[in-house]
Amino acid sequence: MQKMWQGRFNEASSELLEAFNASIEFDKELYIQDINGSKAHAKMLAKCNIIDDETAKKILNGLEQIKSEIENGEFKFSIADEDIHMAIEKRLSQIIGAEFGGKLHTARSRNDQVALDFRLFALGANMEIAKLILDLIKTLSQIAKEHKSTLMPGFTHLQHAQPVSLAYHLLAYAFMFSRDYDRLINSHKRNNLSPLGSCAMAGTPHPIDREMVARELGFSGITPNAMDSVSDRDFALELLFNISLIFTHTSRLCEELILWSSSEFGYITISDRFSTGSSIMPQKKNPDVAELIRGKTGRAYGNLISLLTTMKSLPLAYNKDMQEDKECLFDSVKSAKNSLIILNAMMAEIKFNKENMLKACKTGHLSATDLADYLVKQKQIPFRQAHFITGKCVALAESLGKDLSELNLEELQSIEPSIDSDALGLLKLESSKEARKSIGGTSDYSVNIQLELIDKFIKSNDIER
Repeated sequence: MQKMWQGRFNEASSELLEAFNASIEFDKELYIQDINGSKAHAKMLAKCNIIDDETAKKILNGLEQIKSEIENGEFKFSIADEDIHMAIEKRLSQIIGAEFGGKLHTARSRNDQVALDFRLFALGANMEIAKLILDLIKTLSQIAKEHKSTLMPGFTHLQHAQPVSLAYHLLAYAFMFSRDYDRLINSHKRNNLSPLGSCAMAGTPHPIDREMVARELGFSGITPNAMDSVSDRDFALELLFNISLIFTHTSRLCEELILWSSSEFGYITISDRFSTGSSIMPQKKNPDVAELIRGKTGRAYGNLISLLTTMKSLPLAYNKDMQEDKECLFDSVKSAKNSLIILNAMMAEIKFNKENMLKACKTGHLSATDLADYLVKQKQIPFRQAHFITGKCVALAESLGKDLSELNLEELQSIEPSIDSDALGLLKLESSKEARKSIGGTSDYSVNIQLELIDKFIKSNDIER
């Protein structure tokens, strides 16, 4: 069967061109979007009296048969068909006859057809990934509620800084992922417009109803400019960026899980179900899930840069370069969904070693800032001087092989005579954590507010509601 665009050509395509030009091997993933878009288009053509009802009925029945053939593995994909759009249209003409099947493409182009299919895929992926992000936030919130009193060191520069609760630490990630969720939802709202009816790049002389097609496919409206509609890939770039940022956040979490699971930290035990062993060292238990998620971050970044680079110099409107938009998005979407599913499942089974976390809090002089704050508030000493005095106390503790919180009053007064016994209570780890009652702080009061905010976020955005 000759190609549908063959009329202008006198020679058959080179086999090299067919192999190089075809996208059917990867864009067949868009079959359901293409079929749904074609159904909506056929209904609109009939409603606008561009085709008759009998033709529309034949087209709809034929498209349903093609859907069944693809899903049952009976459909024969051929590189000669170039892409999923032409493959479906060719098969449709085989089923219902070319005199009927050939009418489906009236008032549309492959340019707006692929723009529609790809946009539908991206919008669907947006919501699927958003749901998985929300699931992860729920898991983090649940773990946080169980560990409000579990003390651990907070870090800066990967050095012990101040005592925090595990709940507080995990809530930092919950809020991080809440921003990812919001970006996905906002991107969906911004891009939920139908490009179909833009045709090649200038619209169509046929009396079509674009709004009807948009409603049929669940869009909130239509794109306003045909030239922009067929050449726009902002929706894909936004999704690739959002996925890249999600991977930035999951990679940071996974990096900490890897560190925490090591013998040097010993903060967590990852379930055997989400660990692997060594082919030569029988004792090994490796955090491969966390490492793989961390590793996939590079691929996500590469996919974003790939499409940005492809789009950066393209003149309006559609150019064949844009065929390179799909594989990178398909890959990032698949990686994001798989990674979020397994990360959530792994997090739910992690065991936290409270004793090791508490022990770690007793090294590194975590309550040093509390002593400085005490000198400022109780003794009216300027903060810079208080900072210097506290540093001298830390040096003394180091020389004695103690933590700052273990110094007695006499030892503290040897550095600063004005220090009273009430300072000893302030240096305790729990007191240090509880002292920070400011909004966003580490105290139970502040952490409970943060938990309430996350719970409110979950309830207001729960897609399953």
